[in-house]
Amino acid sequence: MSLILEGVSKSVNGQPHIHATDLELRSGTMNVLLGPTSSGKTSLMRLMAGLDAPNTGKVIWDGKDVTGMRVQDRGVAMVYQQFINYPSMTVYENIASPMRLLRKSKDQIDSAVKKAAELMKLAPELLTRKPLELSGGQQQRCALARALVKEAGLVLLDEPLANLDYKLREELRAEIPKIFEEAGSIFVYATTEPEEALLLGGNTATMWEGRITQFGETPVVYRQPVNATTARVFSDPPMNFLKVRVSGDRLHFGDGQSAPASDAFAGLAEGNYLAGFRPNHLEMAKKGPSALEFSTKLQVTEITGSETFIHLDHQGDSWVGLIHGVKVLEIGAMMDVFLDPKHVYIFAEDGTSVAPASYATAA
Repeated sequence: MSLILEGVSKSVNGQPHIHATDLELRSGTMNVLLGPTSSGKTSLMRLMAGLDAPNTGKVIWDGKDVTGMRVQDRGVAMVYQQFINYPSMTVYENIASPMRLLRKSKDQIDSAVKKAAELMKLAPELLTRKPLELSGGQQQRCALARALVKEAGLVLLDEPLANLDYKLREELRAEIPKIFEEAGSIFVYATTEPEEALLLGGNTATMWEGRITQFGETPVVYRQPVNATTARVFSDPPMNFLKVRVSGDRLHFGDGQSAPASDAFAGLAEGNYLAGFRPNHLEMAKKGPSALEFSTKLQVTEITGSETFIHLDHQGDSWVGLIHGVKVLEIGAMMDVFLDPKHVYIFAEDGTSVAPASYATAA
């Protein structure tokens, strides 16, 4: 079983929401759509489901062109960020409703509902209540249970955990892959959070302005982005960038600094490049002889409890560093920060990847 998008695009009032897209998803896989708000995740899901018709291209389901087929006839289940349950029905009837439409027997329905409720940690006494009598997390679990019993070939999860509290999000992030892994369906999960994509595993498609910038196994996309846009999307906070020039065996930075061309820079042809590095790789102390040193100005600090985000200005470039521990620092002060070259990604001036960071290829 497979879902294939062939040159699928969508425009609304002349504005492109999805540019021509090719994508193939296989049964039994978890596929994450990762991108910021308005990057096209929901629009692409609606095309997959048949809720919207593409302007160009085809949607192929299990070898059959279903581009013009109604969503009701496709065997699709969709769970949204907002809790969508039938308020007049009990939780039991909400979960059972897809099976009743499929004319399943009473025993089949009862068995499936109880199993799904147990998987979603909905206690038996909750099944007799109405959705509005439940907490927000329980309502979303009800919606997920309904998607589970539908036995759909394609399950679309559009930021389903975004409105839940932190603890419940963490629990369900760990549970969802386990719950669905034996179903044999194709699962598509939309999120704005890189951490969530890494926790879910499977495959990830990074999205930016209606385009898929890269698709593949999640760890590979994270460690070896094919361009600067993918690297920016798959980093929270976004990846920092620095213009560099390679001349001979030296690196030259915009502030008049230079350093030996080692690690990812070694062997590069002379010319201009874009160096990228993730916030957690900036250090406040020099930890090796080859570490690159930069003089920056501290703009803002954000203390999360166990970590501190430092917002820096480096010659007009805005950088973010993620420092372990609580740091009380003077806003506006000059601050030296350090970067190990093994954590640096190299991109061409147009953003195309030239060399991944050496630490990433060794992982």
